[in-house]
Amino acid sequence: MKKLTVLVAALLYATVIYSQNNTFRAVIKDGKTNISLSRASAQVLGSFIGASSDSLGAVTLHNIPSGKHIIEFRFIGYDIRRDTLIFPLTQTAPLEIGLELAGDGDELEEVVVSATRSSRTIDNIPTRVEVIAGEELDEKGNMKPGDIRMLLAESTGIQTQQTSATSANASIRIQGLDGKYTQMIRDGLPLYSGFSGGLGLLQIAPLDLQQVEVIKGSSSTLYGGGAIAGLVNLVSKKPTEERQFDFLLNGTSALGIDVSAFYAQKFRGVGTTVYAAYNGGIAYDPADIGLTAIPQFDRFTLNPKLFVYFNDNTTLTAGINATTEKRIGGDMQYIKGNGSSEHSYFEENKTGRYSTQLELEHRLNDNAKLVFKNSVSYYNRSIGLPAYRFSGDQVSTFTEASYSRNGEQAEWVVGANFLTDIFDEDQTTGTTARNYNYTTVGAFIQNTWNTTRKFSIESGIRGDYHDEFGFFFLPRISALWKIDEQFSTRLGSGLGYKAPTVFTEDAERVQFRGVLPLDVDNTKAEQSNGANYDINYRTSLFDEKIGFSINHMFFYTRINNPVLLTQTTGKNYQYVQPEGNFNTKGMETNIKLTYDDFKLFVGYTYADVNQHIGNTTTTYPLVSRHRLNHVLMYEIEEKWKVGAEAYYFSPQQLNDGATGKSYWTAGLMLERIWERFSLFINFENFTDTRQTKFGPIYSGSITNPVFGDIYAPVDGFVINGGIKLRL
Repeated sequence: MKKLTVLVAALLYATVIYSQNNTFRAVIKDGKTNISLSRASAQVLGSFIGASSDSLGAVTLHNIPSGKHIIEFRFIGYDIRRDTLIFPLTQTAPLEIGLELAGDGDELEEVVVSATRSSRTIDNIPTRVEVIAGEELDEKGNMKPGDIRMLLAESTGIQTQQTSATSANASIRIQGLDGKYTQMIRDGLPLYSGFSGGLGLLQIAPLDLQQVEVIKGSSSTLYGGGAIAGLVNLVSKKPTEERQFDFLLNGTSALGIDVSAFYAQKFRGVGTTVYAAYNGGIAYDPADIGLTAIPQFDRFTLNPKLFVYFNDNTTLTAGINATTEKRIGGDMQYIKGNGSSEHSYFEENKTGRYSTQLELEHRLNDNAKLVFKNSVSYYNRSIGLPAYRFSGDQVSTFTEASYSRNGEQAEWVVGANFLTDIFDEDQTTGTTARNYNYTTVGAFIQNTWNTTRKFSIESGIRGDYHDEFGFFFLPRISALWKIDEQFSTRLGSGLGYKAPTVFTEDAERVQFRGVLPLDVDNTKAEQSNGANYDINYRTSLFDEKIGFSINHMFFYTRINNPVLLTQTTGKNYQYVQPEGNFNTKGMETNIKLTYDDFKLFVGYTYADVNQHIGNTTTTYPLVSRHRLNHVLMYEIEEKWKVGAEAYYFSPQQLNDGATGKSYWTAGLMLERIWERFSLFINFENFTDTRQTKFGPIYSGSITNPVFGDIYAPVDGFVINGGIKLRL
């Protein structure tokens, strides 16, 4: 009996010793320059214990059980480092971890994302997030330095929809749903919505972006109304102790030019980033039909930002975004100054976008922090056509305070926000102004819970009160199961809502001519429910010579009682809300293969989007049911980048009942890299796929054209090339 008692006591003692929790501290630096790396990740393999480094490269991991563990360190552009340590450590001072520059390109799989309001790496977040960063962001910037349309459109499940044949206005569709259901934010601040969203994709350049984060499916619980189809978070670059000064000059065969510069540096106590750019182009008509495929435009952008580091725990960030643009499309003769009674059609857009961003972050301790955010956005736009003008001002504000804490097994985020959105139309004689003034007050709470080392749950609720459309309760839940080192799977679901306005793709398509004001008293907010499920698998083949990974996702979203723009008597359009719903269901598949210096990406999207109104079911227009993405990259580190791509779009249902043609596009990009500069050239759409080859894009006369849907490229084969300097 004594022996048994001693044995039990020994086992209990061993259990207590093993279960002791330990704290690990380290400073992560560049192994060559000794510069601290901010937002690098540290992870205890086989567990959910992980964190990202602060602005000084410091990282702290709590609650590590005693015993032998492998700590993994990752940072974009650097090789993965794994250290085996035995806890408790004999050394109490923080360890210095040096990372070496990478050559395999796999670093993007462990990027820390901010769109989920969590500090976890992408592999450890229950919510499915896609990140475009590093080399991929740089490569897409070579192809389209002036805006982010191509960067987003070439991802699975995302399609950009051109809403103007002659001015190239475009919106973003996720999983086939109208652009108004996608929320675009920058650094967690909503700057591109309502009237200001009409040209948003065309006025955001990638040079000052650190990464782009995409959540597909309802994200209203995270950021409020508007994110029914998904959320796109643009994350700006931050200053580091090493100066960054990038300059880009690009020219195109379509007579366009892009000149941009980005500067960032962190000094003692302060830091700054400055982005400045000019983007312009001359009217371009590759089909020789007398109308612009690319408008004449001039755009100026200036985005300065100041970072004040009061101490190791408190940082203030303040910035201004300013963009002015004038673009005019239409009859080529009119734009060239040869207008006449026959050549008089034009479509002119003048915009001014000005916004402020303010963020104050204070760390209470290693586990908790307070964040205060505020933005004020002013947007002015006028649309001019012969004998018609639509213009107005939109002023939006956003204020949020949040508290977050990383506990032993759980991470909490609690916050409240206040939003205003005011549109004031410049009213003309004989028209009814389409003004609105919305105020929303919301509060949210989110929890990420590690139930075991392999299973975690992220859940949240939000309550929003909208002064016109009432109260909305928005729960969401996501789960991640890491089956083993190769397999993982996620399941997520949530509710969403959208406060209706007159600003939709359909209204943009007719330049708001004849669009009647929204009858707010007889209109309800659009509400949605949705879910997605994905499976991930990655391994190495043939003695680790080939890397293979696959992600397959199923998705479903239903929007109840959607607000539709319908034509009434004469040339007027009215928003109505019949009983019914939209639903989109389908799947996405992403495959990645790596071999030496080659990387192959293959993507497939199946989207079945239907509209159910009463007893009638119709196919939702302007959606490719089947899409294929193929990208092959060859890279010699710091010397060459060569990329080839091909995209397939299946036939699309058009608004007039007709069906568009299926088509392929293909491109080729080359970049030669030296230490301080690189030269690049891109052959975009070298198959010269154009909708004008399929048939006319308008009916009537060139003096008063009536345009059909634009579902394929109209600019055709375009070559661009230039130089990038790193000073």
